[in-house]
Formats: sequence, C-alpha cells, structure tokens
Amino acid sequence: MKEVYRYSFEKSVPLDDAEESLLLAVLAVECLHGQARVRLDAGYFLDKKQRACVVDASTAVGQDINKVFTGFCIREFGEDSFKVERVDGPPATQEIKT
Repeated sequence: MKEVYRYSFEKSVPLDDAEESLLLAVLAVECLHGQARVRLDAGYFLDKKQRACVVDASTAVGQDINKVFTGFCIREFGEDSFKVERVDGPPATQEIKT
C-alpha cells in the first residue's frame, strides 16, 4: 500500500478546471525535478464521475505535486470547495479518467 492524498471536489468546482490544475501542477514539478523523474515517480488519477482525484505521495515528486496542486486548488476554487485527506491505498497511476 502507498500513501496517497485523496481530493474530493464540491459540485461548484468545474472538473475540467481541476484537471487542468492537476496537469499544471505536474508541469510545474517537472521544472523542479525534470521530465524523466516525474514520469518515473509521479502517480495520479482523476475520476470526474466521482469528483475525486488521488495523487501518490510516496516520493518527493509526488509530495511536490500534492503541495502545488493543493495551492492551485485553494487559489482557484477556494478553501471550502474541496477536501483533501491522506490515506493509505493502492498506488495511483498517471491517468486522468474522463
């Protein structure tokens, strides 16, 4: 089991915008760690039907993606528009399910 962060979004949050914020967070972390390291160490999954996202936090890359993504979500959608919790779960994959 890996440590992951689970994000749950309120109905007021457009999931396309949340997806774009996640991808922008991944891009920002590529600037810190490099594209190859992000490709190897990042894991994330967005499920629009469940209005949820999980991001693997078991690596430094994953921890940075979580920090940047959380900051983007607070700034774009507001502190009360989503909930994030740390959970143990299966590893997230680099996939965005639409």
